[in-house]
Amino acid sequence: MVLEKETRGFETEVKQLLHLMIHALYSNKEIFLRELISNAADAADKLRFEAISKPELYEKDPELAIHIAYDKDKKTITVSDNGIGMSRAEVISNLGTIAKSGTQEFLKSLTGDQAKDRNLIGQFGVGFYSSFIVADKVTVKSRRAGLSLDEGVCWESRGEGDYTVEALEKDKRGTEITLHLKEGEEDFLNGLRLRHIVSKYSDHINIPVFMPKEDYSDLLQGKESKDDKKPLGEEEVVNRATALWTVPKSDIEDDAYIEFYKHIAHDFEDPLVWAHNRVEGKFEYTTLLYIPSKAPFDLWQAHKPRGLKLYVKRVFIMDNAEQFLPNYLRFVRGVIDCNDLPLNISREMLQSNKMIDAIRSSIIKRVLTMLSDLAKSDKEKYAQFWREFGQALKEGPAEDFANKEAIANLLRFSSTFNENENQDVSLDDYITRMPPGQEKIYYIAADTFNSARHSPHLEIFKVKGIEALLLYDRIDEWLMAHLTEYQKKPFQSVARGEGETLDFAKEKQPEDKPKEKDERQQVAFKPILEKVKEALGDKVSAVRLTNRLTSSPSCIVVEEGQMTSQMQRLLKSAGQAVAYKPILELNPDHLLVKRLEHESAEASFKDLSLILFDQAILAEGGQLDDPATFIKKFNELLLHFAMKGNGHDTT
Repeated sequence: MVLEKETRGFETEVKQLLHLMIHALYSNKEIFLRELISNAADAADKLRFEAISKPELYEKDPELAIHIAYDKDKKTITVSDNGIGMSRAEVISNLGTIAKSGTQEFLKSLTGDQAKDRNLIGQFGVGFYSSFIVADKVTVKSRRAGLSLDEGVCWESRGEGDYTVEALEKDKRGTEITLHLKEGEEDFLNGLRLRHIVSKYSDHINIPVFMPKEDYSDLLQGKESKDDKKPLGEEEVVNRATALWTVPKSDIEDDAYIEFYKHIAHDFEDPLVWAHNRVEGKFEYTTLLYIPSKAPFDLWQAHKPRGLKLYVKRVFIMDNAEQFLPNYLRFVRGVIDCNDLPLNISREMLQSNKMIDAIRSSIIKRVLTMLSDLAKSDKEKYAQFWREFGQALKEGPAEDFANKEAIANLLRFSSTFNENENQDVSLDDYITRMPPGQEKIYYIAADTFNSARHSPHLEIFKVKGIEALLLYDRIDEWLMAHLTEYQKKPFQSVARGEGETLDFAKEKQPEDKPKEKDERQQVAFKPILEKVKEALGDKVSAVRLTNRLTSSPSCIVVEEGQMTSQMQRLLKSAGQAVAYKPILELNPDHLLVKRLEHESAEASFKDLSLILFDQAILAEGGQLDDPATFIKKFNELLLHFAMKGNGHDTT
């Protein structure tokens, strides 16, 4: 076979990431070894899985292991494994490109600030590319299990513009990565330093990590250690090589949990919280679940792989087993090890398995309980969780009817109670502040926080001292369409229905507006309302007086059971036609509305009616069909009042 050598260029994204990573991660260089060991462990897990149906892939070498060696003379560190290995095409795909969706969006999010970019790069997952933090040249030799000996491949690069690929003969399957260290990185050529890194980051991976045995008897006797340790000709395991989730919780330190999370998640940040549980009974399984402290950059990408690592009797089966968690909990990371599933189970079998359904239900409850406990025990940490994953959790009531109440308990909102943008009000908080007689939970949905806070629909609520939730996330209308009540108290949009259906209308009317006055206004304004409806035509379905306004002249509402104006706008922005017409409500005590009674000129009456309608649209964040005409008519109205104030005749 002719051994051809080919030079290829990196993708642009790889060049950008390599440059940023090398400069942003300079203070945490030792993570390169964690990443290489983690990749090697994944390769061993994948071989185990494929060998379930194809045992010949073991090639008479079933003992999976990772080996680390260093050479002070050559200034190299070598990490090798006998896992699944790679073919030539896989080497080019995995090492020449970043095989992740959303790479461009990730790179755009980088700020140039080294501290912030370090966190972002950690969330992206640098993996193999971390080698170039300490090495100026990296050589990879690999052969995929099952391929012939002459189908090995050698990949080499200096981490700049290009890399070379050539065929080679490799007698052992798996991958061998050799790092040629940069000047100044020689402190990694030390057995004790490398052992410390393995112990710190990779102690609990489920694969033994071997290093050449060295004589440290002088250290044990308190003598000064020599730098030029000579290997003793044999190897020793330098990690526990025991699956962390199989160890009793009482024997595991927090640091071990944290480093195991970083191993499975390829995340630089510590997890926010975790839960380790063993379930015995009808089904036996163990879960180790983590909530990250930072949302990954691709959390909102529809086709992003998600789910838990699935093991059966400690044998790795698959990454991203999404069947155990619903989409709204897609941020949860961790492992599940089940004793009762067959080793040859497939994704298709997982879709229709009663055992999986039972385990899934239990895991969901476990995650929700973990979050509920966090909310009670550490409000600051829960606030951090909400900032990162709150919008994902808001998808829950629509997806998971069985746990709707538990999810609702975890939701957080802004409200008129404190009128700040922080979403820190729980539904329990709201209910404890409800005055006697209030039976509903009120809310207003808008495009922005300020639009919600200043909505004219809230004017009477502020006068009455009744709290309302301020919803301004795009998902909020979808949420409220499925979250109809909490603790048997229904939700009520203040922009829906008649004012008389609201709780405050049941209370005594203000002394300055007795019931008799309200009835007189209804009679007096009846012909005016009919005339306004005629002037507006098919822009509205009805025009009526309201008692929900105190300082604004008008607002628009929809009938009970119809979509709010905010939901209609969202559907329109998504390209869906919406045919609902709003109701215009007028404040009979406002000067502009009173002017309608005395406006005899038909054209002026119509103009004022249109102004009242258009400003009601604007007040709740809507867009006008003809803003130029509105501005013209509004300016004419201002000019009219200005001239009248100066004593000019405006008739």
